[in-house]
Amino acid sequence: MLAFAANSLLCRAALLETDIDAASFTSLRLISGALMLACIVIIRQRFGNVQILSKGNWQSAFMLFVYAAGFSFAYLSLSTATGAMLLFAAVQVTMIGWGLLRGERLRLLQWLGVLCACLGLIGLLLPGLSSPPLTSAVLMLLAGVAWGVYSLRGKNQGDATQVTAGNFLRAIPFTLVLSLIFLPQQNWDNTGAFYAILSGAIASGAGYALWYAVLPMLRAASAATIQLSVPVIAAVAGVFILNEPLTWRLVLSSLVILGGVALVIRLQPTTDKVFPAEGR
Repeated sequence: MLAFAANSLLCRAALLETDIDAASFTSLRLISGALMLACIVIIRQRFGNVQILSKGNWQSAFMLFVYAAGFSFAYLSLSTATGAMLLFAAVQVTMIGWGLLRGERLRLLQWLGVLCACLGLIGLLLPGLSSPPLTSAVLMLLAGVAWGVYSLRGKNQGDATQVTAGNFLRAIPFTLVLSLIFLPQQNWDNTGAFYAILSGAIASGAGYALWYAVLPMLRAASAATIQLSVPVIAAVAGVFILNEPLTWRLVLSSLVILGGVALVIRLQPTTDKVFPAEGR
């Protein structure tokens, strides 16, 4: 969970405190993540004949790219806490909504949780002095929807780490096109590049590999509940490390959102699979 929350912190720190542009950050993050995951897969297979691209697919890779790009550009204006909360809410609403469309039934308390989460999200986005910039908020919500779709597409595709590695590698062409489009606005910064590589290789690549390694040892409800800590960790880190303000609006909205999501996932059947929600 610390690794997932670190993605928000590293991205915000790079775009706030260094001169690196969002497109370059995205590309470095995805490329370094792909290399780290590829190395992990090769080592796990004991340097045998590994075909990493045999797992994953282009559709999922594009969703991964949309998530990473939206995430980076949104953090040009959002605080660490607000970005992490919007992302988390969008991921969970997307996955819960997909379940409802497929005919899953919710208990009364779960419906109450969905209502609370939606009200908290609306309260966070309502116009006012402390509301986040609309364009950045929409980009982060789009990133969350993309990650939710990516997570749903990842069900039952075999070795999760190898699938993730294949998708990261396939996402590289998309992110290189993005960098070419924003080439006139490109700014290189060594510290920003270092943050991007840390985000990709450690917080994303190694973080996902670690998560998938421990996931089989956790009950689904427990694993889902643990993820509630990600936006909280990101918020606290943003306040103490980046000196970002923590408004009452964000605190109250976050409590309502997290409480609503907790009601839904704690009452889900324990046989459901759980996928990481980024702060991811």
